[in-house]
Amino acid sequence: MDLFSRTWAALRTAVAGLSDEDFARPSGCRGWLVRDLVCHLVIDAQDVLITLVTPAEPGAEPTVDAVTYWSVADAAPTGDDPLDALIVRLAAAYEKPALLQYHLDDVGSAAGRAAELADRRLRVTTQDQVLTVGDYLDAYVLEWTLHHLDLIARLPGSEGPPAEGVARSRAMLERIAGAPVPSSFSDTEALLVGTGRRAPTVAEQAELGALGSTLPLFLG
Repeated sequence: MDLFSRTWAALRTAVAGLSDEDFARPSGCRGWLVRDLVCHLVIDAQDVLITLVTPAEPGAEPTVDAVTYWSVADAAPTGDDPLDALIVRLAAAYEKPALLQYHLDDVGSAAGRAAELADRRLRVTTQDQVLTVGDYLDAYVLEWTLHHLDLIARLPGSEGPPAEGVARSRAMLERIAGAPVPSSFSDTEALLVGTGRRAPTVAEQAELGALGSTLPLFLG
């Protein structure tokens, strides 16, 4: 299995193991409960399916790769964005957490199979950008890894994302930032601090040096 499949399977397994009470806990995404995050993952899975069957125009050259696919916002999301607010309303429409788990398993499994069958050399289009299937799936390693960390942020003892996916995600974050995060940061801590999911301590801020003025990166 490639890292897309491995990180996506791990995230879906984590969701499948949630209790009903877990869905009402806060997630690592500002303004979202765990149930809202899981609903967002359903939308993500649909986006993967749509993109993999949306080929670029013949002869179209890639405009982005797995790293430049990501845009950097000026501020952290507040949950007030219309799409973010829609996710909350959609999540609330699932009367039982089991229904949301079932929907993610259903659509998520299909997205996983589609990714495994896709030719990574083909070019697809999404968000008015063109990129290879391989780069698109690689970009989602960062998406799945960050959201796995969001999912378990208030769930002590839960298993985290695969170590290989965390390491790859750190490398991608560092490329987006244009500089490496100090080696004293674990891969997970580099992601949490680097994306604003956790504020650095005073000591960590000093270690970051000039990079501290660039971080955090609010990716979208």
